Amino acid sequence: MPGDVVDLIMQDHREVERLFDELKSSPEKRPNLLPVLTTLLTAHSRAEEAEVYPVAASEAGEKEEVSHSQQEHIEADQLLAKLAETDPAAPDFERVLQNLVDAVSHHVEEEETKVLPGMRSNLSEERRTELGEAFAASRKQHLGEQPGDMTRDQLAQQATNADVSGTSGLSKDELQQKLQDEAER
Repeated sequence: MPGDVVDLIMQDHREVERLFDELKSSPEKRPNLLPVLTTLLTAHSRAEEAEVYPVAASEAGEKEEVSHSQQEHIEADQLLAKLAETDPAAPDFERVLQNLVDAVSHHVEEEETKVLPGMRSNLSEERRTELGEAFAASRKQHLGEQPGDMTRDQLAQQATNADVSGTSGLSKDELQQKLQDEAER
């Protein structure tokens, strides 16, 4: 049984932090660790976007925080894609990695001090357990995806989570560009 969604999200956060530490301290392990990081972070983000953020916004009263968190996910996707494209032996790998670490660490801190406490106090234990099951199933479904592997429906969900309007008639590429533009503001 998966358990409380807040606990599951925080477990993923700790695992991502552990992977960051290992990527920084063990350059020889980077070629093997990088795919693990990109897979975990992408699956985690997609599961939050699909299952957790809509509920946090509508049922836990965290609409503003969810919008901000979604924009941070879009930024992290861009940084993660850049890291995945960077040769682990390249001189700029550490700089690209640090940019991702900084962005994700900031996001985790905000999510753990704002969104998750709101969910814990405003959603019943039963509802958080239901969300935990949905989050775990969604994360499993998205394992293997990489930052650029987005469907138009996933992009539309990001737009909804980020409270970006005027996206219904946009093509997938136009929607992706609009989300990137919004995240950079």
